[in-house]
Amino acid sequence: MDSQTATAKRTVRDAPTAATLKPNALGVLGILFFVLSGQAPLTGIAGAAPISVAIGNGSGTPAAYVVAGAVILLFSVGFVAMGRHVVDAGAFYTYIGTGLGRSAGAGSASVALFAYCVIQAAMYGLYGSIVSALVADHTGVDLAWWVYALVTMAVVQTLGAAGIEMGAKVLAVFVLAEFSILLVFGLVTLFKGGGPAGLGVADSFSPSAALQGAPGVAIMFAVASMFGFEATAIYGEEAKEPKKTVPRATYLSVIVVTAFFALTSWMLISSYGAAQAPAAAGEALTAGDSAGFVFAPIADQFGGWVNDVLPILLATSLFAGVLTFHNSANRYLFSLSRDGQLPSGLCRLNTRHSPWIAGCTQTVIAAALVVPFALAGEDPVLTLFSWFSGLAVLAMMLMYLLTSVSVVVFFRRSREDTRTWNTLVAPVLGAIGLAGAIWLILANFTTLIGGSTTTAVALVAAVPVVMALGVLNERVRRRRTTP
Repeated sequence: MDSQTATAKRTVRDAPTAATLKPNALGVLGILFFVLSGQAPLTGIAGAAPISVAIGNGSGTPAAYVVAGAVILLFSVGFVAMGRHVVDAGAFYTYIGTGLGRSAGAGSASVALFAYCVIQAAMYGLYGSIVSALVADHTGVDLAWWVYALVTMAVVQTLGAAGIEMGAKVLAVFVLAEFSILLVFGLVTLFKGGGPAGLGVADSFSPSAALQGAPGVAIMFAVASMFGFEATAIYGEEAKEPKKTVPRATYLSVIVVTAFFALTSWMLISSYGAAQAPAAAGEALTAGDSAGFVFAPIADQFGGWVNDVLPILLATSLFAGVLTFHNSANRYLFSLSRDGQLPSGLCRLNTRHSPWIAGCTQTVIAAALVVPFALAGEDPVLTLFSWFSGLAVLAMMLMYLLTSVSVVVFFRRSREDTRTWNTLVAPVLGAIGLAGAIWLILANFTTLIGGSTTTAVALVAAVPVVMALGVLNERVRRRRTTP
């Protein structure tokens, strides 16, 4: 047995003797709620689907979700296989470090933590904007978006410190509300036979429909909708029977998310008609009300009350996402601290076995990312949300790719699992798909962030810089600790 394999086994065996998160706190459904809240279903549909339909591949948008889901499912096969041998709150960075070495693991840890922090900051921008408008409409009180963002940071910190079960219960309420109304709309429209032109199966799922227009844009947003599914492994230490719970939650989350986004976007397009949907989505974007493209057919189906309820659910959708990424980021900080790569105080737990020091640190980071945009008077949606969303997606796709490579290397070297499909074929196919997704993201990055080429280059460059800093920190730490 080589040193890397031994390290992987020690990760599992020795964890209980160090600071440990609360065991047996989450089942399959609890983890699934964290994943679905990270995807923020209503946010993904109301924010991304109109753009994909308008400037992507039009009525072929549902096919993009299917393709993205297939790539992530292939990735998940190797991801799950490695998760049976390595259980750690660091998930990606632990997997990459085990397969590709400590330096690669440390660099990827920095990138993963960076991705979770910037996506949360992005969601704070959109959340603050929406809540500010909602409060002004219903009470007449007009406060800046950043006021609501900062207050919510305090609420999220409190919920995170209260323990993982409390967070899961709060998320369950919000996720079920938004998920249910969109799912019911999709199923009712499906069983009614679609819109005026019928279901339009070929218009949305045929190869010609999938490849029309700019399919790269649609694939890019579809891949982004999968962001956060890796939470299944992050909560491995807190799962009930992790070797069973984590695989089930992973596969279930990918399948549910793919089916949900494909069905909902398909029924939205069907409601307008495949020929009319791109123009309707374009008009909504031009008017600055992309959510209107989604809300209008749902209101037609269920009544005008939807227009009052959905904006509130959109806000709670974002809140659920913010809480999920707070929990993911503080568990990365906890794991890095426990492994000696960050100050030891970050792995300190409170009486509820929650990493509260790491949580406080993550909240400070969130404020540091959000406040400069507030001080500069920037539009929270056009800058904070769009810039950081694109940056987070790019960073996380890199983590997926490195993890796939790590899975292949680890099992070829250790022979811990000799199943060819699980440890070689599926991870390689997943890596190819992920590499293609990264290429599409880079090719469309300026469009994704809605900014200038200079801004796009600066944001993209941040990812390798962060990874290099992580590698440097590991090497400096190793020199200091080596006799």
